[in-house]
Amino acid sequence: MSATTEQYDVIRKPVITEKSTMASENGAVVFEVAMNSTKPQIKEAVEGLFGVKVKAVNTIITKGKSKRFRGTSGRRKDVKKAYVTLEEGNTIDVTTGL
Repeated sequence: MSATTEQYDVIRKPVITEKSTMASENGAVVFEVAMNSTKPQIKEAVEGLFGVKVKAVNTIITKGKSKRFRGTSGRRKDVKKAYVTLEEGNTIDVTTGL
């Protein structure tokens, strides 16, 4: 398995919300990442895929909500997000796709 496939396994998709757009104004980009990924793995994957320098990585695990669907109770998945702060002068355009 090549390093690129491992990097795509770590970074699932960019998170595009109002809050992540506000974070991008301060040089941060938000990604949904694998639950078992670590901060050094996330940093290495972002630098390898996008060719930018990463300043810091902050992670957060959002617990899935309990929801009802057609009378049956279910639960949404837990999601791990990474707030990746980039060095000055580096940018990632997440609207173009991964």
